[in-house]
Amino acid sequence: MGEREPKYSSLGEDVYRSTTVPTTQSSGGVVDSFRRFIVGSSQPLSDVSEKETFIERGPLRRGVSADNHDVELKAVAAISVNGKSLAKNEKLCVEERVETSHGTVLVAVQGPRNKPAILTYHDLGLNHVANFQTFFNFSETKNLMSNFCIYHVNAPGQEEGAETLPEGFVYPTMDELSEQLIDVMAHFNLNRIIGLGAGVGANILARFAINYPEKVDGLILINTASTAAGWIEWGYQKLNARHLKSKGLGEGTLDYLMWHHFGRGYQERQHDLSQVYREYFVQHLNAKNLALFIDSYVQRSDLGIVRELDETKKDKVRRITVPVLNVVGAHSPHEDDTVTFNGRLDPTNSTWLKIQDCSMVLEEQPAKIVEAMRLFLQGLGFVAKSQRQLQNLL
Repeated sequence: MGEREPKYSSLGEDVYRSTTVPTTQSSGGVVDSFRRFIVGSSQPLSDVSEKETFIERGPLRRGVSADNHDVELKAVAAISVNGKSLAKNEKLCVEERVETSHGTVLVAVQGPRNKPAILTYHDLGLNHVANFQTFFNFSETKNLMSNFCIYHVNAPGQEEGAETLPEGFVYPTMDELSEQLIDVMAHFNLNRIIGLGAGVGANILARFAINYPEKVDGLILINTASTAAGWIEWGYQKLNARHLKSKGLGEGTLDYLMWHHFGRGYQERQHDLSQVYREYFVQHLNAKNLALFIDSYVQRSDLGIVRELDETKKDKVRRITVPVLNVVGAHSPHEDDTVTFNGRLDPTNSTWLKIQDCSMVLEEQPAKIVEAMRLFLQGLGFVAKSQRQLQNLL
């Protein structure tokens, strides 16, 4: 099937720029980062010859100077978490259970269904409420998302208040979780989607885009791992899953979840926000269901994608053909994974963005993510002007 020519309505021709050079070997990803967390060393375990591209240096709109754009983004402070809660707002979404070929999933729909679709998928220990609700309640996000309908997909048994999955339940593999999205799209009569995923959800959406590029306009992926789990990660995750099944959420597993989302030093950087999530994990997680989700993730296969720069050979290799916005926070333990992922993407339609002063980018730097999403969506042909742009037109 031939690739569609991308539409650029508001950005210049040089929307997607190469941000890295191909690397010959992964730098260790979650394994090295977790090892650094355990031993308390801040020194890198290997050199990464990647060119860092921060959000302030991302693709700019034609006619906007780099200096002005930098000031606009750098002036945004992290969101306040005073009185913050991860309690579900029942008024935001309409929830529907969707039968798929690999089990039932809960989908929360937010917005008018006649608008272009954005499909989200959450990370480990979270669901659509804990992972995305605060971000979509942010004022600038609301302005941007008024142009779209959001479909929040929850992995089996991970939704708010989920019942414990029955004994002997065979949890879908990562590939099967991605296949469920075909049935979700059919249920809601969706022809194409824009994917927004974090962590595990990003890996699932990447698999979906590889197998069904004709159904995906673009991907916004956060903390994406494109390789199979190494032995150390496999061992830690298996131990966590065993404890969750037998003893519930222990201190060791709780510490791992906090590291997975916040990295090292989070108590000094984001004490209030991290406390909110720690309390959420203690009070709301279904330990046995999470153990099954972890098992599925740790047994993931490599995405098997390669960066092919020869135009005559691109159709002969496995790759992601849709535009990708590859995002990571500067304090995230998954930075190396995103660098490896970026080195396997086509530099002509992918951008790597490293957001400073945060680990959970949606929670800590929502304004920067919204601006990056706006530019990305404009590059896809979806015109979405900011409040500042609209005011300038009046």
